[in-house]
Amino acid sequence: MALKIRLTRLGDKKTPYYRVVVADSRSPRDGKFVEVIGTYNPLKNPAEIKIDNEKAAAWLKNGAQPTDTARELLVKCGVIERK
Repeated sequence: MALKIRLTRLGDKKTPYYRVVVADSRSPRDGKFVEVIGTYNPLKNPAEIKIDNEKAAAWLKNGAQPTDTARELLVKCGVIERK
């Protein structure tokens, strides 16, 4: 099972709110997930990012691959370093 760290969308129309989740790469965007590791609210100024660094680091160590957007959020939180 290939795991991805990615965003799943919540919120109403034109008011997005995202959860940062670990999910099987074959599941749909808003489908089943393994664990919630954080949240992202792009509407606040500056954008609000809350990620559990320990959980994220553990999942990365176990082989979960972040998507491009999730990677940028993890870099901003200091979980991984920019390449």
